[in-house]
Amino acid sequence: MITTVRERADCVATFRGVSVFLMETLARWIPTTPELEAKILMGRHIWEFAQHADQFGRRTHELRAALHFTRAPVPDYAKALDTLASATATGDRIDGFYDVVLPDVASRYRSYLEETDAMVDEPSVRILERVLTDIDRLRREREAMQLERPDLPRGPRKWLDALRGVVAGVTNFVDYREERN
Repeated sequence: MITTVRERADCVATFRGVSVFLMETLARWIPTTPELEAKILMGRHIWEFAQHADQFGRRTHELRAALHFTRAPVPDYAKALDTLASATATGDRIDGFYDVVLPDVASRYRSYLEETDAMVDEPSVRILERVLTDIDRLRREREAMQLERPDLPRGPRKWLDALRGVVAGVTNFVDYREERN
């Protein structure tokens, strides 16, 4: 159970860190992705992650941390995100982002909702509910793009399974023991 303001701030700051990482990853991929439809999809979704990061950042201040306080996830999760970011093929990028990492992030957000007191932490809960709705829509938009362009390459199953295994191997991507600056 997440019980202290500090724990809430650390979680929300980590959510912000992950949102910023995902936004920056999409931004780095656009210039080197040849397929126009994939570029458009990523471009629209950069804005979504910027909005999430901003909402989380404002919430950290309400939780007695610095405005836009940001924390990186635990090193093993950061390594999984780096693996995703290093993808060079469009299929690896799209499938890894939308089929592996986004569902995992959504699952971690839902876990937070189960562990926090919805009344005491209502602002965080409302932000996460909106973000989860956005993530579901982003994944639907990706599926629609794939239906529109079935010729776009898909990520190799072996690579996706490896990424899924690394991501799933991290039980909690927030470390409460780390000292805050």
